[in-house]
Amino acid sequence: MSDWAELTNGKRLKHLRGSDLTQQGLADAAGLSLALVQKAEQDRGELSIGSLLKLANALNTDVSVILGQQAPRRGMNQDTRAAVRRLSDAVHDSALGAWDGIGEPSTLGELSAAHDRVCASYWRGDYAAFSELVAKVLLEGRARHAQATGHERERLGSILASTYQFASSAAVLLGQRDLALGALTSARRLADSSGDEVLGALLESTLSWIYLRSARVPKAIAVAEQAALRIEPSFSRSPRPQLLAYGRLMVSAAVAASRRGDAVTADDYLSQAHAAAARLGRDEALYGTHFGPTAANTEAVGIAITLGDHGRALQLAAQTTLPATMPKLARNRYKLDVALAQCAAGLHDQAGDTLIEVGLDAPEWVRHQALPGVIGKRLARVSTARVRSISELIGVPLIN
Repeated sequence: MSDWAELTNGKRLKHLRGSDLTQQGLADAAGLSLALVQKAEQDRGELSIGSLLKLANALNTDVSVILGQQAPRRGMNQDTRAAVRRLSDAVHDSALGAWDGIGEPSTLGELSAAHDRVCASYWRGDYAAFSELVAKVLLEGRARHAQATGHERERLGSILASTYQFASSAAVLLGQRDLALGALTSARRLADSSGDEVLGALLESTLSWIYLRSARVPKAIAVAEQAALRIEPSFSRSPRPQLLAYGRLMVSAAVAASRRGDAVTADDYLSQAHAAAARLGRDEALYGTHFGPTAANTEAVGIAITLGDHGRALQLAAQTTLPATMPKLARNRYKLDVALAQCAAGLHDQAGDTLIEVGLDAPEWVRHQALPGVIGKRLARVSTARVRSISELIGVPLIN
């Protein structure tokens, strides 16, 4: 909320506690008295540093948020805040080499299987399971990596780098930019030490996305373009992993170019992405990153929308078939783009139906997206009653 800093500490505490936690529940979780929590929410006296730390820990937030120095993430419930805290602890503790488990850390095979579950939970938008799995892989993986040699060490380095990349991507979605950059820094070091050139290129795609989300568009383009040049394939004989990484980087560059309204450059990059996808011939995934004909086609829809060509976007969407294997979050991100184009074309009923599909399919993920609110405001110009009905159905406030 924009006026977060203008609230009192007590009002901020009450807001953070929300309706899913009573004052007594907060007191119990923080190890404080009910009377102290009641006085704090009523702004009756100053809280000690010790009490602030206990309250922040119980609310899965930071002291800076309680004090109004930093606003909370919109729509983040208790479970998601807990997931963010676990994710942050895992990223930082693993980088510092902290693992206090009993016995030996998990084996390479066990960590590889856990990494696969990290990928699956990320693409489902299941942040609770995701954060727990990330913590396991990073903390135990770093401990195992410190002991390993040769091929095992290289393989563990790739698994860890990919897991840090997922942690970075999730942090971006949850509005934690500094955590995203911290996780990606660890990922790049591990990828460099493992000698995995393709993984290193995929990490640059994530960095480009972070810059794009931070409105640093020229930097986003430059990062993607430079990484692509380093692995630019010969389309007649390049390995498939190289084609996948190159195509994903070209998509990143095309999306960023479209954000600054450069249709010609965006189209050039997109053409390269389509060429890589055509050479692959099918959708593939590497280290949990997906690319192929479906990704090239769906990203083309989003780019057309960004450039203001909504008719073209809907035409491309009509020609695009989503396979059952498409990850849930990728599918729903694409559907939000389609809903936006439907709004712009005056297809308000269709846009509302598309928004409902997304909200019901990925209820936790959609709360952290900006587009539902944009679409809701546009639909409200036609019918506020319909928008309020959609809000109630998907559990996301779309208009005030």
